[in-house]
Amino acid sequence: MIPGQLDYVRPGTLDEALRILTDREGEAKLLSGGYSLIPLIKLRLAQPTLLVDIQEIAGLDGIVETDDHLVIGARATHRRIHEAPAIVARYPFLREVAGGIGDPQVRNWGTIGGSVAHADPASDWPAALLAANATIVCRGPGGTREVAARDFFLDTFQTAIEPTEVLTEIRIGRRIPGAGGAYTKLERRVGDFATAGVAAVVKLDGDGSIRSAGIGVTGVSASPFASPGAEAALEGSRPSEESFREAGAAAAAESQPVADVRGHVEYKRAMVAELTVRSLRRATERALSFSG
Repeated sequence: MIPGQLDYVRPGTLDEALRILTDREGEAKLLSGGYSLIPLIKLRLAQPTLLVDIQEIAGLDGIVETDDHLVIGARATHRRIHEAPAIVARYPFLREVAGGIGDPQVRNWGTIGGSVAHADPASDWPAALLAANATIVCRGPGGTREVAARDFFLDTFQTAIEPTEVLTEIRIGRRIPGAGGAYTKLERRVGDFATAGVAAVVKLDGDGSIRSAGIGVTGVSASPFASPGAEAALEGSRPSEESFREAGAAAAAESQPVADVRGHVEYKRAMVAELTVRSLRRATERALSFSG
């Protein structure tokens, strides 16, 4: 289909973009990579009267590791994340998320901020950020605001971003010794949206028990979600097939899939259980092998 008529601007600074969003509140949509928004506009499922292209705004695509956090700029492409030296060296979990999104063209243009702000209920990054207890940083007319990933995804394609805000960066706790993560998804074709996907992050104590765990699930609910039942089943336990299976059963029980061409409800719940186990196995292996 052909999109409806709309205006297009390309601001050179973040402050300019914020002024435009304030002046045209409720009418404007931000354009980053465009691989989520443009198809919706072509199908007229989204009909903004103004596109605000933020590609020229400097400083939004950096990837920096500080003493406390890994900071990923909202305009960092999936490819940039996949190839960043710090991520290659210390964050294989994030690297496998980025490397499994779409095809090379999508990874070259699509951005983490666009994916997170779009909040497709079957997208990959939200599950990873939920498992990692990430913080999402937004900038608006009143300044900078931090939102926990677990408070960010509200419903299908709905997030906590205000209409006059720009998502600027994502902060993930710096990886520490004894910590590891993994993401596993079931997909019809390589690079497809997840039929079901589970991200797991574990932190081990010195005695090998699980000090804390994060489980993020995508594809089987109205929006990506963290699984408190799975996390509670893991915390304080020894990593084992039994504890992983218990966590998988809890994540499956908290899922709310719908039957469609990809499978019926019980099949998808069974896949959540199995994917949880597989992610936890790999996350634990990585935690045991990482010494800093």
